[in-house]
Amino acid sequence: QVQLVESGGGLVQTGDSLRLSCVLSGRTVIAYAVGWFRQPPGEEREFVGAINQITGDTNYANSVQGRFTISRTNAKNTLYLQMNNLKPEDAGVYYCAAHRGARSIFAREYEYWGQGTQVTVSS
Repeated sequence: QVQLVESGGGLVQTGDSLRLSCVLSGRTVIAYAVGWFRQPPGEEREFVGAINQITGDTNYANSVQGRFTISRTNAKNTLYLQMNNLKPEDAGVYYCAAHRGARSIFAREYEYWGQGTQVTVSS
């Protein structure tokens, strides 16, 4: 079992930056790939980025590549999503999720989810 808790969401303006946090607890958190997803209002959940906890390798959706960065603490139990140059289309509820396996862009492959944190970007 892995528990995840996101924080750091809020209301920002276009072009601003925001850093989301995801705290993992439970056994062997390093064995899990961690993904970030977002769900805009009225839309389906979509992939943002993911990190392999063992290797540190990351991948991102094309829409955020070069603007968003995933990082983590040395203990690997806190993940961050640094979001720069935010756009109105980045708004939504952001979730972190854990998957005992390789990184995946598919939400259905993640077994554990946090409660989400709201990001609102005003134009």
